[in-house]
Amino acid sequence: MEHVDVAVIGGGQAGLAAAHALARQGRTPVVLEASDRAAGSWPHYYDSLTLFSPARFSALPGMPFGGDPGRYPHRDEVVAYLTAYAARLQADIRTRRRVTAVRADGSGFTVELEDGGQLAARAMVAASGSFGCPHRPALQGVESFTGRVLHAADYRDPGLFAGQRVVVDGAGNSAVQIASELARESPATLATRAPVKFARQYVLGKDLHFWLTRTGLDAAPFGRLLKTPPAPPVLDDGRHRAALTAGTPDRRPMFTGLAGDRVTWADGTTERLDALILATGYRPHPPYLAGLDGALDPAGHPRHRDGASPVHPGLAFVGLEGQRSLSSNTLRGVGRDAARAVSRLAAHLARS
Repeated sequence: MEHVDVAVIGGGQAGLAAAHALARQGRTPVVLEASDRAAGSWPHYYDSLTLFSPARFSALPGMPFGGDPGRYPHRDEVVAYLTAYAARLQADIRTRRRVTAVRADGSGFTVELEDGGQLAARAMVAASGSFGCPHRPALQGVESFTGRVLHAADYRDPGLFAGQRVVVDGAGNSAVQIASELARESPATLATRAPVKFARQYVLGKDLHFWLTRTGLDAAPFGRLLKTPPAPPVLDDGRHRAALTAGTPDRRPMFTGLAGDRVTWADGTTERLDALILATGYRPHPPYLAGLDGALDPAGHPRHRDGASPVHPGLAFVGLEGQRSLSSNTLRGVGRDAARAVSRLAAHLARS
């Protein structure tokens, strides 16, 4: 069995930030990425996705985002950035290495891979994100619905729904963005459980993230105070609010049921529906830790305090939503959490 110092599970933004922090501690981590490149979930997002924060606030530690710092990078620019970042790292990045299980042993952890291989690691960083676990809420009658049901994780292009009647379930940034672009091709509705909450993209001529950074709110350690991270508002320069006001898409209270090819709305009316898109977020669920006693809570979510496992001192988490701050699972904030988690791991390794 191969023995390594630190294994990082996941080669997306969180895993790369952790690898960078480990390299600064003088260690050479082994990064295990399930896909064919170190770019995390970004290659799989919908085609029109852009960052909600400007490039100047969206870089990982040690490498600024190139180009106009005031622009909002497109999905493919983020993929290219992460690929270039990985190439510069002093880390052993191994792609097509899916981790299936982790076991504790006397000196650390045994990491089992899908291809049958194993690694013995003195310490480990779980940084695999939540994209692999889309949240699908329970919906009355969805099992009998004959139309198409897909999560935003599987949505790509509004042209695939041209002329179809589509409902988007959700009230966040992605839900509003997807529904707005669908409405240019099809009759689309945004179904929400509460009114959409908007935040102004620009305040006093500056992007909101300028003020979040200047005031320190973006990095404030709210995570330990919040049992459930608050749903972020929709950042808008005015276009999405105007689109909803104009009814393109229209916004309706959440429907009450589905049956056959029809949807029933809260007012009792029904209509034919071709497709339902669930823009309902993701849930952290690293299934490879299921057999590691105490690593996950009964719901399968990571147990941690500021990213540190309370049971296994050699285990750290990076990239969880609300892990420490409002920006913990973003490009602009994950580096801070990674540095903090890795410093604790380094102290553990020094002691052991």
